[in-house]
Amino acid sequence: MKKQEVQYEIDLANPPALTAAQKAELTALKAKPDSEIDYSDIPPLGDAFWKNAVRNPFYRPTKTSTTVRIDSDVLLWLRAHGKGYQSRINAILRREMLASLRGTAAK
Repeated sequence: MKKQEVQYEIDLANPPALTAAQKAELTALKAKPDSEIDYSDIPPLGDAFWKNAVRNPFYRPTKTSTTVRIDSDVLLWLRAHGKGYQSRINAILRREMLASLRGTAAK
């Protein structure tokens, strides 16, 4: 017997509404204490797993073209390290952004 492939397309911006049965199941799960939930089909994730974990390698943030005025000496320093100075600018800004979000930005 030949298996038939079924494909679904879901608009993640407008997911379908939950059915009454799905809502009831979620309500029942919410009412259970964690100790009563069966996690046996989920393998434990130890330190070794997280040590080797990699953020989504397929994620590529969108890029926006902009004009930025940078001090000449800063630009020379960035370019002195070879190709990819724009990527280095972005990495420096991202590092500062994340530090700011964590509340550890240099002041």
